[in-house]
Amino acid sequence: MEETNVSLRLLIDTKSQKVLFAEADKNFIDFLFNILALPLGTFIALLTKQGMVGSLGNIYESIENLSTTYLLPNVNKETLLKPKVQISGGSTVAGVPLLLPKVESSSTSSRNLYRCSNSYNHRYVADDSSAKCPSCNCSMSGTLIFVDPPRATNTTFSGEGGCVKGVVTYMVMDDLAVKPMSTISSITVLNRFNVKDVSALEEKVVHLGIDEGVKLLEASIWSKSALTDVFLPMLKQEVQCESQ
Repeated sequence: MEETNVSLRLLIDTKSQKVLFAEADKNFIDFLFNILALPLGTFIALLTKQGMVGSLGNIYESIENLSTTYLLPNVNKETLLKPKVQISGGSTVAGVPLLLPKVESSSTSSRNLYRCSNSYNHRYVADDSSAKCPSCNCSMSGTLIFVDPPRATNTTFSGEGGCVKGVVTYMVMDDLAVKPMSTISSITVLNRFNVKDVSALEEKVVHLGIDEGVKLLEASIWSKSALTDVFLPMLKQEVQCESQ
């Protein structure tokens, strides 16, 4: 498991065996929010197809099994199956913790564009060198190199990358809802879950690596109790190992 500086302080109700909420800093919230930036193909590739809920896994497998004979000449199967990752492993978003494995298609590491081989004045661009220029019908084989624009981050203003400010502690609910942490919000949560016996509450600090990142990604799809489902089994296993 890869070491990271991402951790959570869980508040657990030992009677109901449920995580009520977690205290988190900027690192975890940046990871959580940037899950939304994951392309679907990468999302599915990070999870086992057998573990997918619904039919998306079947679409992924259909592309895998489909002969390239049926694809258009400018369509690359690897680009569909492994689109360029926008966060975490191979991140293109500055400051986001590396909590997911790197899944990146080699075909997307650089992008070639082509112009008319006959004339600079024909202002057409293609992404396939076998294309023909609409003006003179010559091949579009003059190589151009695609250049990415400067990445927009907030580093100029605050020195921080990612999504949220680092001076705030955040409350993450069991269903991954996020809000700024406050004493009032903590009391509100305890009242909502009708917690009467404060002695039954237990604090646990958990450290996250790639294994936990993938499990949270999977739990975010199907579970309304993601923190409980991911971390309580892990904590129980640690207790069993210590007792042996």
